[in-house]
Amino acid sequence: MGKKQYFLTIDTETTITDKVVDIACVITDRKGRIVNQMAVIIAGIYKVDELFYLAGELTDSYWSKNYLPKKYKMYDEMIMNGTRMLANVGAINKWLERANQQYNPILTAYNLPFDVDKMRKTGIDCDMFSKSFCLWKSASYHIATKKAYKQFIIDNHYFTNRTKLGNMTVKTNAEVMTHFLTGNDQPEPHTSLEDVIDYELPILNHLLKKMSSNKMMDYKGLSWQNLQVKDHFKAK
Repeated sequence: MGKKQYFLTIDTETTITDKVVDIACVITDRKGRIVNQMAVIIAGIYKVDELFYLAGELTDSYWSKNYLPKKYKMYDEMIMNGTRMLANVGAINKWLERANQQYNPILTAYNLPFDVDKMRKTGIDCDMFSKSFCLWKSASYHIATKKAYKQFIIDNHYFTNRTKLGNMTVKTNAEVMTHFLTGNDQPEPHTSLEDVIDYELPILNHLLKKMSSNKMMDYKGLSWQNLQVKDHFKAK
């Protein structure tokens, strides 16, 4: 029998200073079974660096500065009820080291470059893993380019707004991709563990059921420029 293969799916929530404040690391096997997990709020960053918000956003939307008190209340409640614990960066790195030694997992995240950048800026060691791939690029290449997904996009009007340069992109974020695959059309809570469990793992597990890990990690250098509406939809 071949050696068992494991995947480490990571999600981060960040601060206005580009550091990680909430991180989840979930290890699964090829069948999608969770074999280990860790989700913590980072001591020394939480309530030291302000949670991320969009500057200039004046509404009460989730990404506005006005919404920050609700975010802090949510995290405080998680700490109080035990669904999250506070941990420092050193403890996180020790957990990752043990996980790497025990499972030798393939690292992934939905938009891996974003999470890796923020982890490095926080001092979290994400460079120990020998293999990694971007789950968003894989899903976009292997799912979003298919006819069924394109029809789903039309049926649900899942397009980004037109930019100043005239670009309009097919939506491929985790919410939309999970809606397509599972029917779950609820918005992500934007808390690390819940986003991994309910949104990113269903995408990863779908891909693993359809193809080998080597094929899954081959996405031909795909970028958002390959997902322009004008290149996928033609007037009749």
